[in-house]
Amino acid sequence: MNAGEGVTISVVVPAFRAAHLLPRVLAPLMAMKARGEVAEVIVVDDVSPDDTAAVAEALGARVLVMEKNGGPGAARNHAAEVAGGDILWFVDSDVIAWEDGAAKVRAAFADPDVSAVFGSYDATPDGQHWFSRYKNLMHRYYHQKAERDAQTFWAGCGAVRKDVFRRVGGFDVETYRVPSIEDIELGYRIRRDGGRIVVDPTLLGKHLKVWTPKSAIHTDIFCRALPWSRLMISREGVHNDLNTSHGEKAKAVTAGLLILSVLILPFAPGIWPVTLGLLLIALAANWSFLRFMNANGGPGFAVLTFLYHQIYYVYSAAAFAWCLFEYHALGVKNRLHVP
Repeated sequence: MNAGEGVTISVVVPAFRAAHLLPRVLAPLMAMKARGEVAEVIVVDDVSPDDTAAVAEALGARVLVMEKNGGPGAARNHAAEVAGGDILWFVDSDVIAWEDGAAKVRAAFADPDVSAVFGSYDATPDGQHWFSRYKNLMHRYYHQKAERDAQTFWAGCGAVRKDVFRRVGGFDVETYRVPSIEDIELGYRIRRDGGRIVVDPTLLGKHLKVWTPKSAIHTDIFCRALPWSRLMISREGVHNDLNTSHGEKAKAVTAGLLILSVLILPFAPGIWPVTLGLLLIALAANWSFLRFMNANGGPGFAVLTFLYHQIYYVYSAAAFAWCLFEYHALGVKNRLHVP
């Protein structure tokens, strides 16, 4: 028997105010259960003010209700205590897993050395505004081009062996009381425990979240860049992985210099060759990104996303620089808590 064939899978969907999403999210998961590909589908209602629990139950899922709102990490931890499967497959309540998801998860765990696996968003997110598509496709871009062996974990569509999850202590919901990088931090602990985490770019899900610039910038800075930078600086070190790779750091420096030169240009028109040179360097460095965005939205979309991506680099790098300053200059050595 293939090592992956004997494992049982419990799907865990943490849900808050998700009643309007669950009919689409649960449809493929319940179909997998009907085909015997997963043992159960657990929806954890995080004290939703809508009828999330009732909708999930009507659709055939096993429903757990939290005693108090604790965020998706706490909901996943609660499900892990009662799940019957060998594998915990986490699927966010705004992600529609593809029909072959269970087969992909099972195939990953055919390797006994694999402790966790995660996938990627697909190329057709729900939000059709260019900015929302950019945010979801950017996430896909990094996961699609990632090295197969990962340093971190992603819980939007990712699975972990239940015994490993329990042994390392599950999601740290005390440090990360606001949902942010609790899945990334979990991945670091799985790696320290000796586990292998792999990226399967064919394990796909459609993201239903619609991004706005305001929501994206707030999330990028306060729920990603700052807590992740503090975690790397104070505890984990900076890995050459996903959007913290050495290449991404170089692109961030180029973006910062480019934007700085553009701001100076009206006061010193003579520096235009420098600005042009930096633009050409940025275009060359981001050529694969531009090609990816062009393939998924055309040339106009690629140009818009490239321009905004330079701004993204700058505020993400600024957050990292601030964390370095507070760690080395201000002596803030262990500011990991996200209130």
